[in-house]
Amino acid sequence: MPALLGLRRRIGALIDEHARRTMRVRNALAKEYLAGDGVEIGALHRPLPMPPRARVRYVDRMSVDGLRRHYPELGSLNLVEPDIIDDGERLGTIADGSLDFVVANHFIEHTEEPLATIANQLRVLRPGGVIFMAVPDKRHTFDLDREVTTIEHLARDHREGPAVSRAGHYEDWARHVDRAVDVPARARELMEQGYSIHFHVWTSEAFAELLEYARREERLPFVVEELVPNGHEFIVVLRRSASA
Repeated sequence: MPALLGLRRRIGALIDEHARRTMRVRNALAKEYLAGDGVEIGALHRPLPMPPRARVRYVDRMSVDGLRRHYPELGSLNLVEPDIIDDGERLGTIADGSLDFVVANHFIEHTEEPLATIANQLRVLRPGGVIFMAVPDKRHTFDLDREVTTIEHLARDHREGPAVSRAGHYEDWARHVDRAVDVPARARELMEQGYSIHFHVWTSEAFAELLEYARREERLPFVVEELVPNGHEFIVVLRRSASA
């Protein structure tokens, strides 16, 4: 028993150190790139610490009470109270060109239409403003057994609407993440709840290809400032250019 307890402590210390390293990278990049007025989407219980020159408001699709009902697993955690109730994929209540930054950590994988999401985040930025994203790398998460989302899949969803592949995404999640015995039944249950799964999964290399496609084919006005591996995730910083 003492040996087992010692092993658990060592494992816990390694996990804590990994978390500290991850946050150090996030915080260093935030200090370098975030300033002025911005928003953070979907902060939940882990808002990004803001440097002194950054002023942030929080965006989520539900109030804290609604979020607790939707995510009962977060019931014991302190959640950020949203300042703005809005769909983070659309940001329909935020005026064009009104912000200096958008933070969206571990959010893009939850969006049904990532290309439209990036376009809308760019829309609300002033020229020179930045999108700051932490994106999970599927190789180091519970998405390990899932296939990387292809450019062709994303282009189809963008062209035809995400409903064409919604059921397939939920079935993929039910099979490879929930490990459900009855995959179709579990997928239907999650879809009826509108549960926020990882609709899409990437490696850092695959996400770089998505960004290149977005710039080249969709003519989205940004340059890639950073794409930095960070343990189980990678950090992406995009800067809005003056025009496409």
